[in-house]
Amino acid sequence: MRFMIINKADADSEAGKFPPAEVAEGVGKVVEDLSKAGVLLFAEGVHRSSLGARVKVDGGKRTVTDGPFAETKELVGGVIVVEVRNRDEAIEWAARLAEALRDEVEVRRVVEEADFGPDSDVFAG
Repeated sequence: MRFMIINKADADSEAGKFPPAEVAEGVGKVVEDLSKAGVLLFAEGVHRSSLGARVKVDGGKRTVTDGPFAETKELVGGVIVVEVRNRDEAIEWAARLAEALRDEVEVRRVVEEADFGPDSDVFAG
């Protein structure tokens, strides 16, 4: 199973500031351990929203809104994708990342082809 661990942007990351050295080192250690465990698929941070854009298409009309975006708590700061045995293992890794970041992270399962099969309950309401 693949899971995405998402850390949120904050005022500092949106200002283009690097995290404190101890936070960067802690995150680096988690990423290194994920790699050594053989579960890391990729880990990437993203630039601040002022360098991004939101794109919407409605009725064939495209609207592009340049950043920055106001709701920092809703912005992605970075993602790590892991392939693990189950949700509990993903949560264990996420907890290590949250501790290193000193912040909450989100864990979401990545949709797989099998999730669209007739026996799947992934999309059931």
